Amino acid sequence: MVRVIVDGIPVDVPAGSSALQACEAAGKEIPRFCYHERLSVAGNCRMCLVEVARAPKPVASCGFPVGEGMEIFTDTQVVRRARRAVMEFLLINHPLDCPICDQGGECDLQDQAYGYGSGISRYQEDKRAVTDKDLGPLVKTVMTRCIQCTRCVRFSTEVAGTPELGLVSRGENAEITTYVEKALTSELSGNLIDVCPVGALTAKPSAFHARSWEYKKTDSIDVMDALGTNIQVQARGGEVMRIVPRVNDEVNEEWLSDKGRFSVDGLKRKRLDRPWVRVNGKLIAVPWKDALVALARRLDGVSGDRIGAIAGDLCDAESLCALKDLMTALGSANLDCRQDGAWYDTTRRDGYLFNSDLTGIDQADALLIVGSTPRHEAPVLNARIRKRFVDAGRGGFPVGIIGAPRCDLTYDATVLGEGPETLAALLAGEHPFADVLKKAKHPMIILGHAALTRRDAPAVYAASRALAEATGVIAEGWNGFNILHTAASRVGALDLGFLPGAHGRAASSMVRGGVDILWLLGADDVPVERIPADTFVVYQGHHGDAAAARADIILPGAAYTEKPGTYVNTAGRVQRAFRAVFAPGEAREDWRIIRAFSEVVAHTLPYDTLEQLRERMAEVNPVFAMTGEGAALLLGVGVADDPAEAVAFDEAPFRPVIRDYYQTNVISRASQTMAECSAVYGVAAAE
Repeated sequence: MVRVIVDGIPVDVPAGSSALQACEAAGKEIPRFCYHERLSVAGNCRMCLVEVARAPKPVASCGFPVGEGMEIFTDTQVVRRARRAVMEFLLINHPLDCPICDQGGECDLQDQAYGYGSGISRYQEDKRAVTDKDLGPLVKTVMTRCIQCTRCVRFSTEVAGTPELGLVSRGENAEITTYVEKALTSELSGNLIDVCPVGALTAKPSAFHARSWEYKKTDSIDVMDALGTNIQVQARGGEVMRIVPRVNDEVNEEWLSDKGRFSVDGLKRKRLDRPWVRVNGKLIAVPWKDALVALARRLDGVSGDRIGAIAGDLCDAESLCALKDLMTALGSANLDCRQDGAWYDTTRRDGYLFNSDLTGIDQADALLIVGSTPRHEAPVLNARIRKRFVDAGRGGFPVGIIGAPRCDLTYDATVLGEGPETLAALLAGEHPFADVLKKAKHPMIILGHAALTRRDAPAVYAASRALAEATGVIAEGWNGFNILHTAASRVGALDLGFLPGAHGRAASSMVRGGVDILWLLGADDVPVERIPADTFVVYQGHHGDAAAARADIILPGAAYTEKPGTYVNTAGRVQRAFRAVFAPGEAREDWRIIRAFSEVVAHTLPYDTLEQLRERMAEVNPVFAMTGEGAALLLGVGVADDPAEAVAFDEAPFRPVIRDYYQTNVISRASQTMAECSAVYGVAAAE
């Protein structure tokens, strides 16, 4: 540690810290535009000038390293004059766009001009104008507002790993542009809007819709992947206007994927807002009471083993627990949360978790990816892998991958093979990458769903686990054997035991006609064309997708922004979301629908409030009593699955489970913005 004196206040900071970091540790506010905590230091805005004792002139604090005993002054006459001068230069060409700028109200330039500007302009000449750039369907540009802080350039190069932006020319002619006129290709491009300190980069889908101070802001959890990204839902009236990330260093740092940010318009389209019952082959809107009574009559006399339930990828844990309790009361063991037919080792909780936690990537020094494309399955996690790759330097973080990805992962990854035969070679020590894993102090394996949704998934899992134990991936004090899930509801469902019980049927069997009554809880991705015509289908969900079209009874539920809910991310971290808006029309929270129906069929569930239901969840698995904990919390175990039969390796290569990143669930499929992205980027993906 180094002791520094800031405005007479002694403060200890780590060696190598900048003067800006020392000032902030002392509680001093230092204005800045180009400096960002998660990007490299550029030092080109000069707004963070401070005085240092015995220095001949003010220094840029963001790039000035501290030394023992250094004296820093943040509020002298020289500093104030310097900041006013810098602000005057920045405002020379900046247009007076504040009344029509989407950044207004949350703009760093506005705030700092008010705090450090002079209040008048001495500039009489014409302001310069810069041509706007077309960066694709998501990011809107007004480049005349740009102050050349280069945050966007550094983000796209360093974090996103897609170096498509750059600063060209110099002096008066300097401008940010794409090297080649084309749309941004990163799945994290929306974060450019967050890092931009002015209104040069704003959200194109929500342009001119509302002002920032009109929003009601609610904390929530993103459900577009299994990472559990912390988000803030911003609504006006009863409508969700936009979604932005919250800072959580243990999960998403401060980034959010484009699908989680821009699919909000999908919450308004194709919504189910009233119950429907099929009469004589035609769906008819009915009151709630009639729908529940009609369903109860259809269930009357049907034995429990002929009733089944499949849960979808966006369900909250509360609705999963309520539906499981209802099925148990009806005598049914036919439960499944795996629409994709994935196989997991559910005999122990660390058999289906990202056990190192997401922060474990920062410690890993070798990585093997098996049957996964992290860039599409979890873009924010992929950015963390890239960060580790960049920090380790060339050759410091070797990455091997089994199963060729369809895209550039944004870091150097060696394709070791296409299928499970490569795993066998690694396990036998016949492949050189096995030695790389053995020599690493903290090796890591990420096992994805391209490996877990195959016929030979148990064999692939067993081989991967054996390799992990043989190479030190699983060792005392370190567990780098990680399952990367793609569905937000999956780990919570596994924790609750939403799986086939004794003699129960799996999802594939239920879909093929193994039950007479099939309850689909947000299960929008089951192959409905395989469901026999004589199977009675109950669809409970929030969008009119393919599953709703096949249903005989539709019970309208609430989307994730319209209900308080619990979600467990791929690392086993239990997190809570809050209601931002109310569901449209007569739609209700899913667990309340199930609770109301249980009363109609005389199997009343023993909870009336959300708090009582959460107590019930904690009874089923104690992890639900401890929110915010990561994979290190391994209380209890998962529900034991039927023992897997010995399965031989399939010769087929691993195939990516996500064909179109922008069209993976019912909300993104309803989004016009995501449809436009799919059209723009789908051609490149196909090529």
